[in-house]
Amino acid sequence: MNVPSSRPEKYAADALAAALAVQGVSADVHDGYGLSLVSVWIGLVVWCDGEWYWWRAGWDDLRKQVLYARHPTIEPSRAAQRIAFCYADLRRRHPLSGAIGDVVCPEAAEAGTP
Repeated sequence: MNVPSSRPEKYAADALAAALAVQGVSADVHDGYGLSLVSVWIGLVVWCDGEWYWWRAGWDDLRKQVLYARHPTIEPSRAAQRIAFCYADLRRRHPLSGAIGDVVCPEAAEAGTP
């Protein structure tokens, strides 16, 4: 992968967003201060520093702390597969509300389907 040296975190975040799109997952990229964020869903934001992607993967009740998953940026497609699994799980646990669903998916609202 030919990564521009001036903004490797932005390049890697854009590559991840493109790989997520192939998986059917839309995402927004935000960057600045040497770090890029890929916003996927409520509770699923992927951070990128140009070398690693990392995201919240769960909660450790015993230690009372967040658990993170990470993946090297040289494999955006594989990272996207892992993130797509998290996305699907979050969508099952936190579906769109009716009001938001009507705005985001007006065709589904008109047809009466979720």
